[in-house]
Amino acid sequence: MSVAEKGEQSAPSASPPVQRLKAGSVGLVGVIFMALATAAPITAMTGNLPVIIGMGSGTAAPAAFVFVTLVLTVFTIGYVAMARHITTAGAFYGFVSHGLGRVAGMASGLLAVLAYVVFEASIVGIFAYFAQQAFESQFHIHLHWQVFALAMLGVTALLSYFDLHLASRVLGVFLVGEVVMLLLLGGAVLFHGGGPTGLHIGTLNPAKAFAGANAGVGLFFCFWSWIGFESTAMYGEESRNPKRIIPRATLLAVISLGILYTLVTWTTLVATSPTDAVKTANGSNPLDLFLVPAQTYLGHWAVSAFSWLMCTSAFACGMAFHQCASRYLYAIGREGFLHRGLGRTHPKYGSPHVASFTQTGIALVIIGSFWATGQDPYISLYTLMAILGTLALLVVQTLCSFSVIAYFRRNHPESRHWFRTFTAPLLGGLGMLAAIYLLVTNLDTAAGAASKILFFRFIPPIVGAVFLAGIGLALYMRARHPDRYELMGRLVAADTQERED
Repeated sequence: MSVAEKGEQSAPSASPPVQRLKAGSVGLVGVIFMALATAAPITAMTGNLPVIIGMGSGTAAPAAFVFVTLVLTVFTIGYVAMARHITTAGAFYGFVSHGLGRVAGMASGLLAVLAYVVFEASIVGIFAYFAQQAFESQFHIHLHWQVFALAMLGVTALLSYFDLHLASRVLGVFLVGEVVMLLLLGGAVLFHGGGPTGLHIGTLNPAKAFAGANAGVGLFFCFWSWIGFESTAMYGEESRNPKRIIPRATLLAVISLGILYTLVTWTTLVATSPTDAVKTANGSNPLDLFLVPAQTYLGHWAVSAFSWLMCTSAFACGMAFHQCASRYLYAIGREGFLHRGLGRTHPKYGSPHVASFTQTGIALVIIGSFWATGQDPYISLYTLMAILGTLALLVVQTLCSFSVIAYFRRNHPESRHWFRTFTAPLLGGLGMLAAIYLLVTNLDTAAGAASKILFFRFIPPIVGAVFLAGIGLALYMRARHPDRYELMGRLVAADTQERED
C-alpha cells in the first residue's frame, strides 16, 4: 500500500458513524443499464437529432457523433482512472475534492446536485408530453399532462424506495426494448441499401464534424445526448466489485452509446436522402425522421411501438436521474453539509430513502411551478431544466478532468501514466470547456421557443450562484468548523478497498 493510500484510508478514522448504502446490490450489467437508461437512447435521438440535423450539423450529423464519441472516450479514460481508487456515491464531489481540494469539491458537489435534481423534472416533462400524445393517438383519450407527470413521480419514488437491484431490472427491460427498436430500424435501412440515393458513407468522416455554419449547435446537442453516462461512478458503493465494474461499465457505456448514436444518425439520414432528412427535421413534424422510415421499412406496428418506447425511454431516464440526485443528496447530507437526515439509509433495503423522497418533493415543486404558470411540459419544462442541468454538469465534468491530473501528481505513483492520467484528462477537460463554449454561445438556439421565457435569462446566473455558494460554504466550514471541513469528500475513503463477489 502506498503512503497516499494509507493517508486516504486513515483520514476518516475519527469520523462519526454513518449509514452505508447496500453493498453488492448491482453488478456490471446492472450498472451499465443504469448509465444507458440515464442517457435514454430513444429520448436522446428523438429529442436531439432533429435539431442536430435541421439546425446544426446538417448532413454531417453522423460525423459529429463520431467526433464527440472520440472526445468523450478520451475524457472517460481519465475519469475511470480515478474511479479505480475512489469509491463514493457522490462521484464528482469525491473526485474533485481529492484532486483539486475540498473548496472546489464542494462547489462541484452542489453543481452536480443542481444538475441531477433538475434533470428529473426535465425528463418528467418530456415523459408527460410523450405519454399524452401516445394516449391520444392510440386510445383517443385526452388526459392533462399533469396526470402523467404525477404518475411518473409516484412510481419512481416507490421503485427507488427498494433495493437498487429492483430499479436496475426495471430500467434494463425498458432499455432493451428501445435499443432493439433502434437497431431494427437501422438494420432495416442498411439491409435495403438506404434510400434512393444510397448510403452516403462519406457522412461518417469525423473530419466533417465542423462543417457548416451551425456546427457548434450540432456538436453541443451531440454532447447533450450522452448526459448521464458518468453516473456509473455513483453506484460504486453498491456494486459488487467497484474497482473493476465501474471503469468497465463507464467505458462500455460511452463506446456503446457512440456506436448506437452514430448508427441511428447515419441510417436516419440516408433512409430517404440526406437532403430530404434536413427538410424533414426543419418541417412541422420532425419526428417523421423516425416514424416515416419505421412505416416504410418495418410497418405500422413499428410506428406504434416507437410511440410507446418514447414513453418508456423517458420514464427510465427520469428514474435513473432520480437515483443520481438521491445519491448526491445522500453523499453531502451524511457529511453534515445538508440536513444529516438525508444521509440515512433504509434498514432493510439499504437505499437512500430519505434523500430519495426529498428529491421527489423537489421535483414536484419544480413541476408545480411550471404547471402553475401555464407552461408547456415539452417546450418549457423539458428544455429549460435540461439546459440548466447540462450547463452545470459540463462545468463539473471539466473540473473532474483537471482533478484527475492533480490527484495523480500527488498520489499513486504506481498508477501514473503519460496518457491515462495526464494527456487523456487534459484533452477531456479541454473538450468539456469547448462544449461549455458551444452551449453558452448557442444558448438561444438550444432553447428554441423557450428562450422567450423569463427563466431562460437566469440560467447562467443560477449556475454561477450555486458554484459560488459551494465555495462560500467550504470556506465557512474551513474557518468555523475545521473538523467537518476535513471530512469533505473523504467520508467513504475507508471503504475504497475492492469488494469481491
